[in-house]
Amino acid sequence: MSDPTGPAARAEPRLPAGAHVGGAARALRAGGRVVAPVVGMVGLVAVWWATVEVFDVPAYLVPGPPGVAAALRAWPDYLALHTWVTLREALVGFGLALATGLPTGALLATSRQVAAALMPTLLAVAAIPKPALAPVLATMFGFGAGPKIVMVWLMCLFPITIATHAGLTQTPADLAELARALSANRWKTLWKVRLPAALPHLFVGIKQALPLAVIGAVVGELFGGTEGLGFVIQSAGTDANLAFAAVALLAAMTITLHSVAKHAETWAIPWIRHTTN
Repeated sequence: MSDPTGPAARAEPRLPAGAHVGGAARALRAGGRVVAPVVGMVGLVAVWWATVEVFDVPAYLVPGPPGVAAALRAWPDYLALHTWVTLREALVGFGLALATGLPTGALLATSRQVAAALMPTLLAVAAIPKPALAPVLATMFGFGAGPKIVMVWLMCLFPITIATHAGLTQTPADLAELARALSANRWKTLWKVRLPAALPHLFVGIKQALPLAVIGAVVGELFGGTEGLGFVIQSAGTDANLAFAAVALLAAMTITLHSVAKHAETWAIPWIRHTTN
């Protein structure tokens, strides 16, 4: 009689062949997605530092990383306050662009005639140099947050609208045929088929618009602003360290917003993640 507690019975179950290799590969890919951006940023700072040192660039023109780091340590509360102001303006303006760009893009997708009627106006607005509008907006809305938010809205509206229009007009033919076969009405087809299929295009527009939101806020602050990182850059005068510290914070803000958008994209359309990672 065999021993039920013998070596054969106590043997641990084996994982499928290649499971360890697949897990290691996924871990390496995940680590690469974290390490690669860090390496890139460290390389950029190293090139910046080396260029300043090798060519002996005066600190009042382009300070080195140590001077910028010293400014960040010397003005933490001041810079944090103005960073929050710029971030708030960028997010509010971006939210307004999202709230108006989505329905405008959907309206353009309803028919070719509507698109032909409205697209020239959108192109004309997009072609206007936004810094030229800053003094006009300051005159119209004063020197508070209003003109900055409008500037952000103008900067972000076009990419969100065009991305929405492109996504809704490029629904895969098989999905459209399936909706018709199931006798889905126009609104159900839009909500259940066309909108999910348009999400990849929409997130492309969102990721393009977010850096523009930060740029729009800073442009507004440079023309008559009394707070925000654009105001810090303008009022820094000869203190290049402080001005470059504000620029570094703007870069960090943009990278953070882009990262948030990427994580939202992964959550909203996981099938894109599965096919591309």
